[in-house]
Amino acid sequence: MRAHICAVGRMRPGPERDLLDDYLKRFDRTGRALGLGPASMTEVEDKKGGGMSAEAPLLDRAIPKGAYVVAMDERGKLLTSPQFADLIARQRDAGRSDMAFVIGGADGIAPDLRAKADFKLSFGSMVWPHMLARVMLSEQLYRAASILAGAPYHRV
Repeated sequence: MRAHICAVGRMRPGPERDLLDDYLKRFDRTGRALGLGPASMTEVEDKKGGGMSAEAPLLDRAIPKGAYVVAMDERGKLLTSPQFADLIARQRDAGRSDMAFVIGGADGIAPDLRAKADFKLSFGSMVWPHMLARVMLSEQLYRAASILAGAPYHRV
């Protein structure tokens, strides 16, 4: 099952980009034997500054057809890392070929797009910088693959 991070804004070269690339590469390596990956990032940008309502159709087009959609949202559900791994495994085992994680812009995800999501996931009630949220998500994808592989990366 392929993992897609669909996010508003362009990530420039730098330490966050290096971390993101590293964790996505680790996810691909670890997940391959588990039927997970590859992982990809699709970045969209509303150059006219129309906010959530202008970003929503751009994000919607970035989501692969038939994908299980996870909206990253502070009002979403909090999961432990093993629960997150289980969510991914359940979708893979159900025969999904794509899972898309949607990260909105500065104002979040438009309500109509958020309502279409299959699941809403939160990293807590704090608001995180968008670029850091991408890194955190990529690390959790790698951690999930490690948990499913029985590797020692995740310790309880």
